[in-house]
Amino acid sequence: MTIRVAAIEVSHWHSLWDSAYLRHLRGMPDVELVGLHDPDPAIAAHRAAELGNPPTFTDYRQMIAQTRPDFVIALGRHDRMPETAHYLLDEGVPFLMEKPMGVSAKDVESIAEKAAAKRAFVAVPLGQRYLPFTVRARELLAQQRFGPVSHIYVRLNRPTSARYPAWGATWMLDPKHAGGGCLRNLGPHGLDLFLHLTGEAADVTGAQLSHRALGQAVEDYASVLLRSASGVLGTIEVGNTFPRPGYDSQWKVSGRDAILVTGDEKLRFVTATGEEVTAAEPDKPVAWYAVRDALDHFQRGAPAPIGVEACLRAVRLIDRAYEIARRVG
Repeated sequence: MTIRVAAIEVSHWHSLWDSAYLRHLRGMPDVELVGLHDPDPAIAAHRAAELGNPPTFTDYRQMIAQTRPDFVIALGRHDRMPETAHYLLDEGVPFLMEKPMGVSAKDVESIAEKAAAKRAFVAVPLGQRYLPFTVRARELLAQQRFGPVSHIYVRLNRPTSARYPAWGATWMLDPKHAGGGCLRNLGPHGLDLFLHLTGEAADVTGAQLSHRALGQAVEDYASVLLRSASGVLGTIEVGNTFPRPGYDSQWKVSGRDAILVTGDEKLRFVTATGEEVTAAEPDKPVAWYAVRDALDHFQRGAPAPIGVEACLRAVRLIDRAYEIARRVG
């Protein structure tokens, strides 16, 4: 069955760059892009030219009514995401929405409540869950190979946020529209990973933000300290200060008996008796896996593999981290 997909607010950089959701979709033989929306007709036309020239629209309501898609990829400015989500829920359109789904936990709560009431299909592409690190860590945790876990560490430092204006998303530098900087945008990945691996609720015990490197209204680096319900400690660092295309990252789970850590594109599982080394890079980009998994679940009538509740749990921690960071200065 061909899945007819439309996309909302394709000025978001993940349409063609970074996660490049629409490029991945165009390469899937069972997917047809039936419409692209953006308030800026020039941007919509540019994206369409890169994607085989599907029809373009400046009103997503008109696009939905006219194309009647099976599924929607909802991108867009963070402060406009809740309105889009509620419209799609009210229209009964299954969709995948990029995180953070709003500029506060209150925004995401309203989406989660309506999605639950309607039993709607709402997926969130928290792609770090598809990393070989995450898959391996979950296996080892289930086998209790770490012994008691002491801490989890996640660092994701991306290039300068100047990339956002270059990709048509100048609003990402305005905290009013973006809801913050790297913590609001990249933070959901690290925070969700901590919650996903521990399987527990967590509290923020400390947080700090930096505006020093780039001197912008939105933070360029953030560090968040967590403690899970059973006492596992977490350190989540996200930033926009890597000096060229690429990233500086590390993921780690450490316990009494073992440590699993990434480095130099390798995944090392170290115990007292030796070391196992495997590839840390996935066969395909994690964004491809996130979109494909969502579509596969949709096709077979299953709930979304990663739903709005997962995003909400992470966003609640983000709101708390901002409160603490602002209080401590």
